Amino acid sequence: MHLPLLAWMNSLRSLSARTLKGQLVLPVFYGVNPSQVREQKGSFAEDFAKHEDKFRDDVNKVKGWRAALCEASTLSGWHMGSDGQESKFVQRIVEEILSKLNRTPFNVAKHPVGLDSPIEDIKTLLDTGSDDVKAIGIYGIGGIGKTTLAKAVYNHIANQFEGSAFIANVREISSQRSGLVQLQESLLSEILNQRDCKVGNKDRGINMIKNRLCSKKVLIVVDDADSLEQLESLVGEYSWFGSGSRIIITTRDEHLLIAHNVETIFKVKELSQGNALELFSWYAFKNPCPPTNYDNLSSHILNYAKGLPVALTVLGSHLCGRGKAEWISALAKLKKVPNKQIFEILKTSFDGLEENEKAIFLDIACFFKGEDRHYVKMILDGCDLHSDNGFAVLMEKSLIVVEVNRIWMHDLLQEMAKEIVRRESPNDPGKRSRLWFHEDALHVLKHNK
Repeated sequence: MHLPLLAWMNSLRSLSARTLKGQLVLPVFYGVNPSQVREQKGSFAEDFAKHEDKFRDDVNKVKGWRAALCEASTLSGWHMGSDGQESKFVQRIVEEILSKLNRTPFNVAKHPVGLDSPIEDIKTLLDTGSDDVKAIGIYGIGGIGKTTLAKAVYNHIANQFEGSAFIANVREISSQRSGLVQLQESLLSEILNQRDCKVGNKDRGINMIKNRLCSKKVLIVVDDADSLEQLESLVGEYSWFGSGSRIIITTRDEHLLIAHNVETIFKVKELSQGNALELFSWYAFKNPCPPTNYDNLSSHILNYAKGLPVALTVLGSHLCGRGKAEWISALAKLKKVPNKQIFEILKTSFDGLEENEKAIFLDIACFFKGEDRHYVKMILDGCDLHSDNGFAVLMEKSLIVVEVNRIWMHDLLQEMAKEIVRRESPNDPGKRSRLWFHEDALHVLKHNK
């Protein structure tokens, strides 16, 4: 039997099983041209004729071998002709395989609670077994766990691709001088496993990504994107990447995904009560559940955090090792002033709004949460705030939701909004833009402020 054919038949009897087992196949064409394997001409044709005669009673077996060879010839691998230097050829293979085997997984979370179900949901949506290029958007409010989820999915599936890149902190880095160029260089360096990939400028970087990755099956995560320019500079079109590639985009802005033609969108939800209690307990007590004498206090924290992972981890870490008196004091303080770390994470979404949208958001938080949408629209439009567009933007950024025609928002977002207004004038309510607390309103009216 022809030696290459014997090798392929022994190792690729069921090449399609690679997708079921999450395997990456890297074919080596040694002394044979991939086109010969694909077209099965010459000695391959002669050998298959002999096997078809030998296995007359099992024609599907030979068909399977033919299909496996045809599929293998389309995969990206290595081809060495008769005139190649064998030692250098082997060195190239060893270096690339080692780079894939030595890929260090991301540290996802200290306590990965509540991740299993969304991970499986996203893996199903990605459908890594199909050969088309797909993109999925993961969106939700700040601190909901988008990046954590993206890291976990990345760890699960990265070994199924020829190259992969996790481009983190896109919003922050792109705001710096030459930030987009830096992100393009990181993308190319990670996927090509080359240090110091220089692109010079953004437009040249786009062409380099197109030309260098168009034949590679890649996995790319664009984390924390907030503008179309970022996506167009990094993952502009599906045609930039090889068959079977997958793109994951995390963002706070659903409309950004729609504008970039991302058809599959996954919204990250708050943790269930059980998962929220477990996550908080790991940070507060270093156990999956609280001691009996802390059940009531823990319930107050859970009611405050409303399933937001960042709030549960920050507050759990802050309260760890503290006595009941300190817990009670901390809860009392939270009713007046939000935790600084949680406030800053949530405020990022507010900072990205236009002035009209900021005004609508603050008005809803201070006065209209839970009110009928039409009633709120009538008042806001009377103030010339163009509420229809404002509502749409706030919903796309996960800052409000409309349920049964009433407007709602997460309690911590409402608290963040009220703190923004309070900081306009911490000691003099008369200088603030909005008043909702009756004692502040009475003070202003009484003293003619």
